[in-house]
Amino acid sequence: MTDQPISTDALIIGAGPVGLFAIFELGLLDIKCHVVDILDKPGGQCAELYPEKPIYDIPALPEVSGQELTDRLLEQAKPFSPQYHFGHMVTGLERRPDGNFAVTTDGGLAFDAKVVVIAAGGGSFQPKKPPIPGIDAYENSSVFYSVRKMEAFRGRDILIVGGGDSALDWTINLAPLANSLTLLHRRDQFRASPDSVNKMWALTDEGKVTFRLGQVTGLKGEGGQLEAVTARGPDGEFEVACNTMLPFFGLTMKLGPVADWGLNLNENLLPVDTEKFETSEPGIFAIGDINWYPGKLKLILSGFHEAALMAQQAFRIVHPDERLVFQYTTSSTKLQKKLGVA
Repeated sequence: MTDQPISTDALIIGAGPVGLFAIFELGLLDIKCHVVDILDKPGGQCAELYPEKPIYDIPALPEVSGQELTDRLLEQAKPFSPQYHFGHMVTGLERRPDGNFAVTTDGGLAFDAKVVVIAAGGGSFQPKKPPIPGIDAYENSSVFYSVRKMEAFRGRDILIVGGGDSALDWTINLAPLANSLTLLHRRDQFRASPDSVNKMWALTDEGKVTFRLGQVTGLKGEGGQLEAVTARGPDGEFEVACNTMLPFFGLTMKLGPVADWGLNLNENLLPVDTEKFETSEPGIFAIGDINWYPGKLKLILSGFHEAALMAQQAFRIVHPDERLVFQYTTSSTKLQKKLGVA
């Protein structure tokens, strides 16, 4: 543990799109931020699970990838010089005698923060691992639970396992890059959008994708390098030659240490008021998918709105002796100077 805590106006837990936009909204009000995230890079689920897949419901951006949205939000936050701490999970949170918050991480960091903003999505997310003996030895070398760079799969013999949106989407997206691609599912009905299912069947008709009915029972290969998969189908055991497997069995969302911080919970979410987006503990805010209130929509744009209102209340805590004057970036010279555009 560090001897001296890192002092900051606001500590943001979570560096997904909503957490990144919170830096901007807080920065406009002269609130300095440090940001902690369990992942090794910014972007949250957008960058981790579908960095190259398009998002269509961000205002004024008809189409944007998860990675591009992350890059734009980082650029927008840059004038306020936030400090990022990746690969850290917040494990401790308690109020200090002076009213500030003492926050600690599993990596030995300690913070002294005037306000805490929880923007941790649904908590820490982990892929549901299929119960296949010995799968651990192949992970991150020839078995992958997400696609970060599509190009890394060019020319590979790919087996995709699953029947949901992720399995179908990546079957469609990786088929043009793969040397061969087989989709394996336990039945010929899918939990995916009808459009994706139709596209997948069209690819099988064209000979670009092979569909097999069955479930994986074992892996073959040495030194973490997959050579083939054994499976059991309606007609018995069979083998699929492949050097890459992508199992898509969904995600397990775990609230993690947040559940132990003494905050009120509603089905593993943090109830907030819709004026300040404050939790049951004054000075601790929750924005984005981790919060709950009547009418809540789990959309990025909803999180952006929540960040703006959260910042107004955070100002009153961080700068209690100052008057809050609402200003527009289009007309305020003061705000434009902060952004470096005046």
